[in-house]
This record gives sequence, structure tokens and C-alpha cells, in this order.
Amino acid sequence: MRTPRIHTPVALAAGASVDLDEQASQHVGRVLRMQVGQALLLFNGDGYDYPTTITEVGKRRVSVTVAEPQPNHSESPLRLVLGQTLSKGDRMDYAIQKSVEMGVSAIAPLVTERCDVRLKGDREEKRVRHWQAVAISAAEQCGRARVPEILPVMTLEQWFEHTRALAVRLVLHHRASQSLASLARPDEVALLIGPEGGLSEAEIDAAERAGFLPTTLGSRVLRTETAPVAAMAVCQWLWGDFGPPPACD
Repeated sequence: MRTPRIHTPVALAAGASVDLDEQASQHVGRVLRMQVGQALLLFNGDGYDYPTTITEVGKRRVSVTVAEPQPNHSESPLRLVLGQTLSKGDRMDYAIQKSVEMGVSAIAPLVTERCDVRLKGDREEKRVRHWQAVAISAAEQCGRARVPEILPVMTLEQWFEHTRALAVRLVLHHRASQSLASLARPDEVALLIGPEGGLSEAEIDAAERAGFLPTTLGSRVLRTETAPVAAMAVCQWLWGDFGPPPACD
């Protein structure tokens, strides 16, 4: 049976006794029904996994003792930064969850011309916290020891400025002619994904003026939550850790 992995925001060190937060404690104690003496794997985003042993299980608290940390080698050598236009329902959750599985480093929710979601004030902050929780859950599930950051909601202009230092920035749309495979190998990539109706011509032009290369994944139109997953899978295959192993001599 696979040892459950739990994220905790606290500092971890060998020999330390740690109380899990209320949500994690309820998951371990009530959902998984784990008992004293069983093993948990904790991580806090520093790149290590921390094996632990449960020492106490209460109604609202689970305590563990931490063993020696173990390096976690699940991170790709390719840094992927995603600008994802907001979408309704669970489509945004899906895009975030699967992007974490694909190895994304950070995600910026974007407001674009054809975006049909408008968030303000407390509602915006609440959604960003929710999406960060989705990213944490996805990192727990897929074995990553670093949790991608969900950035504040941005306009396109703010996204252009935020990614200005990255060498390769791509705006994806099916009318482009350049493929990902035609690009030289980068160390980091920023991806711009439009809404369900696509980015407007003016937005694509603005992205190109800001240094984004128009790039296609093929002739088919992908949904807004499908496009980042497909693009990142191709990027990881070409330049990251999805490619075939070296040929044997």
C-alpha cells in the first residue's frame, strides 16, 4: 500500500514532533482511518520528503514524529510558467490540477477580453486560495515535493510584464503555423492560454509585440482546460523529463 503524502506549511526536521493542521488531521484520522504507528510522508515545499510515524490520533489532532528527510527528484529540469485565462465551473480546477501533474512551476489566472468570469475583492482572494488548495492536493497525489504557486489574478498587460525576463514565451492558438518542435531547447517557458472563445486578434497582436511567439499544437481547437495540459506534455517530452531514455550503446 502506498504511504499517504500530506502537505504541511511548517518547518520539518528529523526528530521533531509535528501536529498536523485540522484539515489534514481529519483526512488522516477520519477519512483514511490511520492509527498510531502507521507511516505518513510529509512535505512542505522545500524539495524533500519527510517520512513520519503517527504518534497520536485524536478527534481533531494527529501528531507525528519526523524521520530523516529524503531528497525528492520529481521536479522537471524545465521550468514551466502558465498564464491561464479564467473559466467557469470546474474547468479552472481541472486546468490547475493537471498542470501541476505536468510539472508547472507557477500559474497566473488571467482576465482577457472574452473571459466570462469576473472576480473582485474577497471573492477573488477566496478563489485564489481555493486554487492553491487544488495545487497542493495535486502535488500530494502526484508525488511532487514542491507546490506550484498560484499567483494573483492578472490582466494580460500584467502577465506580459511578469514574464518579461523569460527567454521563451509562447501564445498558443490554432491559427499559428510554428510548432513547439521547431523551437530551440529552452530552460524555461511561459505559456499563454486563452478563454473558451480564444484570444482576440488584438490580444494576440499585443502578445506578439510583448515578445510572445505564436505557436500551434495542431489544426484542432482545444478547450481552454485541455490546451495547457497538451502543451505542457509536449514541452516535457521535447525539453523536460517526459522524453525517451538515452539509447544504449
